[in-house]
Amino acid sequence: MKNNPGEYIAAFLFGFFAYAFFEIAVRGYTHWTMGLLGGISFCMVGSMEHRLDAPAAVRALFAAVFVTASEFTVGVFDNLIMGWHVWDYSDRPFNLLGQICLQFSAVWYLLCLAAVFIAKRFCRQYEIPHSSMRTTDAVTECRSAAP
Repeated sequence: MKNNPGEYIAAFLFGFFAYAFFEIAVRGYTHWTMGLLGGISFCMVGSMEHRLDAPAAVRALFAAVFVTASEFTVGVFDNLIMGWHVWDYSDRPFNLLGQICLQFSAVWYLLCLAAVFIAKRFCRQYEIPHSSMRTTDAVTECRSAAP
């Protein structure tokens, strides 16, 4: 995403609702903070589309690390500090304070892999031709095209 506020807003809303609906489909409920995290995460994946020249699998790995770290941060706040009990991975192997676990980090990788491909199409939707062209170049181009 390249300095287009509309693209960031649309990406955030897409991520917010896509993740909320995914969680409702899988768990039967969600929490508003999970929607926020989904929106922020999809914006980050979209930003990588223009800033990280790497294969999709690598971008998905970076995104999954970001999502896992964000999930831990939000989990500490939501579950441990606020006591909202949004989720608890304490019964899962390889968990950290019950907020993140290896199994769900793998799930986030798969979701991020899909998000990388969606973000690629999403970013193309908002590309504006000649958006990086300087004003003087545009004026020169128009003058040379005139009869």
